[in-house]
Amino acid sequence: MAAKLDYEQAAYDIVMAVGGPENIKAVAHCMTRIRFLLKDPKKANTTDVKAVQGVLGVFDATGTSGEYMVILGANLLPVYEAVQKKFNFTAGDTVNENLDPSQKKPLTISGVISDTIGFISASVAPCVLGLIAGGMLKVFLLLGTLISSSFAGTGVYRLLSIAGDAPFYFLPVFVAYGAANKLGGTPAYAMICALSLLHNNWLAILSAKEPITMLMVPVRLMSYSGSLVPALLLSWCAAKMEKWLNKVVPGIFKAIFVGMGTVALTMVFGFTILAPLGGYLGIYLGNLFAFLANNIGPVTVGILACVLPWLIIAGMHHSLVPFMAQSISNPGYDAIFRPAFILHNMSEGGACIGSALREKDPEKRAEIFSLGVGCIFAGVTEPAIYGNNLPKKTPMYGVMAGGAAGGIVAGFLGARAYVMGYSTILAVPIFQDTIIGILVAIATAIVVAGIVAFVLGGSAAKANDDKAIDAAKNMLYAPVSGQYITLKEINDGVFSEGMLGQGCGIIPDNGTVFSPVNGEVVSVADSRHAVGIKSDDGAEILIHIGLDTVAMNGKGFKPLVKEGDKLKAGQKIMEFDMIAIKTAGKSAISAFIITNSDDCKLMDFKTGDKYEAGEIFGTVEA
Repeated sequence: MAAKLDYEQAAYDIVMAVGGPENIKAVAHCMTRIRFLLKDPKKANTTDVKAVQGVLGVFDATGTSGEYMVILGANLLPVYEAVQKKFNFTAGDTVNENLDPSQKKPLTISGVISDTIGFISASVAPCVLGLIAGGMLKVFLLLGTLISSSFAGTGVYRLLSIAGDAPFYFLPVFVAYGAANKLGGTPAYAMICALSLLHNNWLAILSAKEPITMLMVPVRLMSYSGSLVPALLLSWCAAKMEKWLNKVVPGIFKAIFVGMGTVALTMVFGFTILAPLGGYLGIYLGNLFAFLANNIGPVTVGILACVLPWLIIAGMHHSLVPFMAQSISNPGYDAIFRPAFILHNMSEGGACIGSALREKDPEKRAEIFSLGVGCIFAGVTEPAIYGNNLPKKTPMYGVMAGGAAGGIVAGFLGARAYVMGYSTILAVPIFQDTIIGILVAIATAIVVAGIVAFVLGGSAAKANDDKAIDAAKNMLYAPVSGQYITLKEINDGVFSEGMLGQGCGIIPDNGTVFSPVNGEVVSVADSRHAVGIKSDDGAEILIHIGLDTVAMNGKGFKPLVKEGDKLKAGQKIMEFDMIAIKTAGKSAISAFIITNSDDCKLMDFKTGDKYEAGEIFGTVEA
């Protein structure tokens, strides 16, 4: 059984690896990853982060969304809570409250698009879980009405419906909170401005259709509940006003006039220009979504479901969440985004199932199958992406094919989500009268993804064959395909300080180890995670797979040689399960050590490059 992860230690290691608490401007999380806004992204050591126990992967989106994301899967919440507790962060809190403008970048079209995506993504991130909670509550209330039609008239249904609707009705407030944090403003000011658009007195003016002006400027009468763009524009304006007032208001009067002035000036522009502009943009977006759904829906859903795995890897998928809410608000249903998200999750699961059926190792087959079940029934895909589909590469073709096929079917059958829900098969009631269409599309996505992953899986199996090498004297051949790094980059003092000898670290691409030399096996660890080899040229070599993997007691490791066996360079000597290593909370970063380095000299050794197993990556002389 895998050892229980030390959440506090993992939290500490992650924070220190991204540059320490002083390098963190803000911290938030989604379903499977911690999202850091860093002051200096260059201070983050991705190799060290990946080496932390419990980390499934890292995605550096500081150049696009501005976020540095650490993927933790099932370990997310306890590690995130430990980060908050240990370093006194709060959700979305900006650590540095300096409102001075940052260094300006050259204005380019790509830069504007990148900044806009990053702004929307960061603004929406804090409200994603709330939208999911409200949507799933509506799903279960809907199921109650299907069981008994009288349930809709009960107090339980009526009051819980209020709670289910609240995240969508007050979406502008949630968005204002996230946007203020992203912009470095005070969240309370932006939230007050957003709440003004939902105030009872404003609603009364709307109901009475009473003309009203502000400073002699007519105010458009519009409803802003569930809207996105007005909140973004108001938050932007509030942040700008706050920065300006902080500069012009004397220090002793800041507490009195900065907050008041920020809200007042923002709402002057808000009620007269920004909110109506945002409202019209929202209407146009709704009309665009309706047009796409009604005219080219199958193509749109298919393309989006096909590319979603790469958007998720890039951490950009949350920027689409507000448009789901916008679609449900206007035109009243989502025929594009939620169908594509669900079908992507089903495709990830189907690819895992196809990959599992291809797998011969019973333990590994069971683990891959469980990842697929998690995608389909729990709606969490990162463990499948980083634990199986992306490392094996070919299953990702299945994910894309399944998403495209399922999306086209969903579009042709008119599948539409009428309530915001989670991307799991258990949430299909949100499709109401189009539930048959989404079920057929789900079945299509799973079957197509599974078949493609199963069929293409055969080409990857050849990588496990021995690699015939006509070894040259003193040459070292890469034992594992992956990225080769310096020993100092390994988060283990025994290796990084050269206590066992000189060599390098390896971030493996797969779980197959080949002999780097002609020689003889001198030892195989009892825990099966390490092999000692003496080359015909006299070099004594240790290949150590993973960090602290001795604690796994051999689970996930399969040595294919024993002590005394003669070796040829390129001969397969071990298989190891990268998923099992991750599941056990260990790092797969491995070490290649010349243990008699006092008698041997490493020459022409390159690090940081990618090598395929069997490629020459160095020389050694006795």
